[in-house]
Formats: sequence, structure tokens, C-alpha cells
Amino acid sequence: MLVAKSVRKLTAYTPGEQPKAKDVVKLNTNENPYPPSPECAKVLSGFDLDKLRRYPDPEFCELRKAIGRMVKANPENIFIGNGSDEILALSAKAFVEDDETIGSLDPSYSLYKTLAAIRDVEWRGFGDLCDVKGEGAKKLALFLLTNPNAPTGVLKPRAEVAAFAKRFKGVVMVDEAYADFSRENCMALATAKDNENVIVMRTFSKSFSLAGLRVGYCVGPKPLVDALYKVKDSYNVDAVAQAVALAAVKDAKWMRANVKKVVATKRRFVAELERRGWDVMPSESNFVFARPAHAKASEIFERLRGRHIYVRYFSGPKTADRLRVTIGTDGQMATLLAALDEFDR
Repeated sequence: MLVAKSVRKLTAYTPGEQPKAKDVVKLNTNENPYPPSPECAKVLSGFDLDKLRRYPDPEFCELRKAIGRMVKANPENIFIGNGSDEILALSAKAFVEDDETIGSLDPSYSLYKTLAAIRDVEWRGFGDLCDVKGEGAKKLALFLLTNPNAPTGVLKPRAEVAAFAKRFKGVVMVDEAYADFSRENCMALATAKDNENVIVMRTFSKSFSLAGLRVGYCVGPKPLVDALYKVKDSYNVDAVAQAVALAAVKDAKWMRANVKKVVATKRRFVAELERRGWDVMPSESNFVFARPAHAKASEIFERLRGRHIYVRYFSGPKTADRLRVTIGTDGQMATLLAALDEFDR
């Protein structure tokens, strides 16, 4: 066979559907419903095409400095990735031996299990952090912790994550894709002077409204960050992406205003779902994970899709009774609620 055995048996990650039609209510991939900073548009419209002749900065100097000021970290402790997904893949290379294991909560971001399979190492899922033990034939070398979690939206308090990292013998990657929507985050763990094994990762895809840009970053102890630089592609983030991300960081107040709108809409939407009898898990993200009151989640998913209203349905045994709904604009959420009311008639 020309294809590696590990790839032949691999179940690929399934991204959320990206409908081509324009007349849709798209609430299935946790994108921000509001546009990015106008400063990003200025960068794109005035971008010097001569820069495209040359390779981009492989060390992201200006972007790392700006992010460092934003999160109060030294640039040498920051790594930039082609989306946070690349950082996850590089972590599986840099921190995991062939006879070791990658762990995460279950349910969580389904890409974690796929990354372990691509790396051809074992993946182990746990119901909670307190369930993570050291037993097993293969050492847990890397634990991927989405916080707030996806698809549930539930937040692990910083103190609980800190206690877990202290007893965990490997690298703890705290995936904070949704941290800007949360009341608390773990960045202080990554920037602590005595930190040896915690990396905190974030993305420009959610709060900064730049999912199409594919830029993420992480902060952690220099030895771990240096290891990521060793295994990355030579020029993994292009010049345009670096410039646009830099503009977004410099106008972080725009992002925070959008986040405030999303959080307010979520609060109203959750109240409306609960009034209709839905069970909504407590969410610190830009989405909710909710169990319908009067029908199966799979049925509502298909009926909404027939109306060009897209939400996310996961068919696994721990998730099949709920829908994950991204928070859109007030108008989009009103359209969704109106459709649900029609289904109940």
C-alpha cells in the first residue's frame, strides 16, 4: 500500500458545514457574527504587493510584540501558528513520543482524537480532570484541555486547572479559543515564572472575527515554545495574515465591543430557550449546548437545515441529545426561535 497504515485506518475530522448559499442563518461553526476591526480592511486595501515577492517573517516579531503587550507576556514566550489547529498538531509532534498518549476530556473538540490518530499514538478521553490518573501502559504526555469546553461551553475555574497541571506529569495545553467570551481565563498560568508545563493557546477566529485568516497563538515556558519553533514549517504564517492579525490586536477594543454584544445576545437567547423548556448547559463561550424539550435533537437539526438555518449536531453517545448553537446577531437568533415555535405548533 502507498498510504501509511495509520492514515488508512484514520477517521478524518469533520468540519462544520459551510453552505454556499447566501440566504442562510449560519450558527454551526462558532464564527463571530460581526465583522473584524476596520483596521484590518485598511491593511488589506493598502497592502504592499511587493512584500509578496519575499518570504514572511518566520519569527513573527511585530505580531509577537503586540500580542505580548496584550496578554502581558514576553515575546520569547509566544508562538504563532497557522490557526490554533496547527499549534495542536505541532504539539503532538513536539511533546509526545511514539509510545506515549494524548489525553483530553470527553466530550471535547473532536480534532484531538484525530490528531492522535494522525500521529499514530493512543488517545484517552476522560469525563473530568479528577478522572485523569497515571495508570496505563503508556504515559500521558500531552493533555489538551479546551476551556471553556467545546461542545458544552462549560468553564473549568483557573484554580482547578492550576491544581491539575501541578499534578500532571506532561504538558497541559489549555485551548482557550473562547476565552474572550468567558468571565475567567488561564493566561496567568502560562505567564507565571514557575510554570514549566502549561501552554495557553488562543485564536483570532472567534472573538476577533477572523476565522478566515487562520492565525492562532500560544503562550508558555520558553523551552516548550522553542520546541514548537523547531518543528514548525519554515514560513507557516503568511505576510498578509501577520499584517491583518497585527491590526486586529492593535484595535482590540473593537473585538471587546463585539464580544459584549455576543454575550448579551447569548443571555437573552438562553432565557428564551429555557422558557420553552430546553435544558441549556451553563456556557462561557459564544455558543450554547442545549437539549430540546419536545423533539429529538437530530430531528430539529434536520428541520432547521431544511429552512437554511444551520446549527451543529454531534451524533455520539454523550452528545446526541443536544444541539450546539452559535450565537449570532439578535435577528438571527429571533429567526431561529421563530422556527422552533413553528415546530412546536
